[in-house]
Amino acid sequence: MNVQPISGAPVGRRSRQGGKALLAMMTGALLLVVTACGGDESSGGEGGKGGGVDTKASQAIVKISPEDGADDVVTTGALKVTAEKGKLTSVEVKDSKGNKVAGKITDGGALWEPAAHLGSGTKYTVDAVAKDSEGRESAKHATFTTFVPENTFIGYFTPENGQKVGVGMPVSIRFSRGITDPEAVEKAIKVKAEPSVPIEGHWFGNDRLDFRPEKYWAKGTEVTLSLNLDGVEGRPGVYGKQAKDVTFTIGRSQVSTVDAKTKKMTVERDGKVIKTIPITAGAPENTTYNGQMVISEKYKVTRMNGDTVGFGGEYDIKDVPHAMRLSTSGTFIHGNYWAGRPTFGNANVSHGCVGLFDVRGAGDKSTPAAWFYDNSLLGDVVIVKNSKDKQIQPDNGLNGWNMDWDEWKAPQ
Repeated sequence: MNVQPISGAPVGRRSRQGGKALLAMMTGALLLVVTACGGDESSGGEGGKGGGVDTKASQAIVKISPEDGADDVVTTGALKVTAEKGKLTSVEVKDSKGNKVAGKITDGGALWEPAAHLGSGTKYTVDAVAKDSEGRESAKHATFTTFVPENTFIGYFTPENGQKVGVGMPVSIRFSRGITDPEAVEKAIKVKAEPSVPIEGHWFGNDRLDFRPEKYWAKGTEVTLSLNLDGVEGRPGVYGKQAKDVTFTIGRSQVSTVDAKTKKMTVERDGKVIKTIPITAGAPENTTYNGQMVISEKYKVTRMNGDTVGFGGEYDIKDVPHAMRLSTSGTFIHGNYWAGRPTFGNANVSHGCVGLFDVRGAGDKSTPAAWFYDNSLLGDVVIVKNSKDKQIQPDNGLNGWNMDWDEWKAPQ
């Protein structure tokens, strides 16, 4: 007998419909959960008013000059970083060794320029960042290389690195080429002292620059000379090629005063007289310069030939003992073995030098000349007074102390 099901949908069909209904219910629930977690338009979703991500590009434009990859760039005036429609927030410039180039942001964030010239033949990297009015950043990177000059100059400096010198030693730099832009060159040279004291430079001609404080250095002072001449255009087409630091120390204070009238020299150390020495100064026809003179060279034995200083063949002494230079023009304080011992303290017989009793060969340490030589440093001061001659010129040797401070630091 065939049994017919009760009227309605067949069992299998009803099961498929029930599955669809269950799926619809689950999907609705899931949508409910997503809506609850993500929020609607008013809660800050995409396109809403809340904390969504701003994907707009920064309006700030960073420009670097010279262009990325540029070669043969000049060392002065070429490097600058600018910002348009925004403000620079950081600029970092480094050379190939990682040394940073000093500079500052100016014009309200619109411009960065280096504080000094660049080095020659050097590769630099530039990284700059600017922000627009909405705080969005824009960055730029560039590299460039400076040119290698064909014509160069250097500075020969006194004193040497690591030396201990007397209180009168200036920093003196003589350039290998005449300088026509002294301002640029002087700007590239720094002299600092510890303890600190004001130091000013003065040009003698176009090839020599000296630095000194107002008064003699204080004993124990450490002085540092920084030569940053690499890349400085000292004259048209001629560039410096030096980058060097030199440090020297000031020793005890020793100032010796030669009185040409009494024919005696008083040696004062750290404010106390430690010795009085008989001397002979320049004869009446060859008087000794007056003024403050600095010992610039020392020779245990040297030759002195009158031909080299305008005295013709009047003398040629091949073994002058314990000689110390006081001027470029040939003034020395030195040992004298050819004048009798009674001459010292009693007569002025020299050709302009200051003589002290000595023996030939400089082998006797007990003589006044040997004692003074052994107890003197380069940079010690020898003052000559009461000579019937003019005052020595400041550029004749390391003798800028004969110029008053106002004149020394006056614009040239």
